[in-house]
Amino acid sequence: MQNPTTLWNRIKTKHTVARRTLAAALCCTVIAAQPMAASAQSNLPMPPAFKPDPDAPVAAPSVPIENLLDREPEPLFSDNTLVPYAPAFSSAQGTSEGLTRGALYLMAKLTRDSDPLNDDLIWRIYSETTNADGRLQLIATSKGGDAEFRLDPGTYLIHTAYGYAQATNRIVIGKEVLSKMVTLNAGGVKFDASLPDGAPLESAPVTFDVYSQEFDERGERDLIASQVQPGAIIRLNANTYHIVSRYGAANAEIRADIQVLPGKLTEATIFHKAADITLKLVNERGGEAIANTTWSVLSPGGDVVVEATGAFPDFVLAAGEYEAIARNNGRTYLHTFTVSPGEDREVEVVAATSELVTRAPRAN
Repeated sequence: MQNPTTLWNRIKTKHTVARRTLAAALCCTVIAAQPMAASAQSNLPMPPAFKPDPDAPVAAPSVPIENLLDREPEPLFSDNTLVPYAPAFSSAQGTSEGLTRGALYLMAKLTRDSDPLNDDLIWRIYSETTNADGRLQLIATSKGGDAEFRLDPGTYLIHTAYGYAQATNRIVIGKEVLSKMVTLNAGGVKFDASLPDGAPLESAPVTFDVYSQEFDERGERDLIASQVQPGAIIRLNANTYHIVSRYGAANAEIRADIQVLPGKLTEATIFHKAADITLKLVNERGGEAIANTTWSVLSPGGDVVVEATGAFPDFVLAAGEYEAIARNNGRTYLHTFTVSPGEDREVEVVAATSELVTRAPRAN
């Protein structure tokens, strides 16, 4: 008969071996399961990236973005206004594309503190390299507010336009999801025009042309916007601009410099010192106009201001002194007159010997 103590030791040894065998089996099972989990993770779609938060504070990026327009203030990308953003694809085909291409989500606002723009934006994505014609290749476009693009890994130029306000930035994207906020540093300007006493200009069309302050190598300003109508609001980068306002088609022209502030609407009113003048060639004061008359209006220096043919030529002229030359039936008549701001009137040239030009008019 076995000793009870020896029997108990044998049973205890068997239990210990069994526990060790079970622990080893569990360990092998966990180790074997790890490669399967890693394989499953590799097939999962890309994790959500981030979408800009319009209310989050914006800090300047650690590496400044190159401003390709070379204009101040420099438009910036914001990397710190981010909230979770998931790409708009979930199918197997979309997931495969997401793993081989980059996803770029773009938003824009006028200033660092303004709300994102929801419409009227135009986004253009260009390749950084030029084609055989020496031009940048347009890759994709989008209109509206925010925009989303699928791009092959590489370097691109992002052009953002909001009216005449624009910014160009360079970005490098890989097989990832990026979100960027473009700060345009832009504002608006609204034009109007009137006479010095505030009376409206009703005799002829009024237009505005917007030029840059800088001159090119030929000494000319770059034209930014032309034929802008009164009351229209145009969007411009924050800067100082040279404005040319024209009242009619002759010489009623006013020039001024205006400043556009970021996030602000500038209202600019141009005061024209001009009047509407109608010319008549008559046989006597108050008589009927003579048809088939050719007209030239000269400045005091003898420069031709405007020319026309007819019985009642009508011009808007800047305030000042002029000479009206009328030619009819082989004879030439000259009359000097003055234009005062806002005083629209008829100017009669009497076909009398006293106004008959005996010498040839000055050639110009």
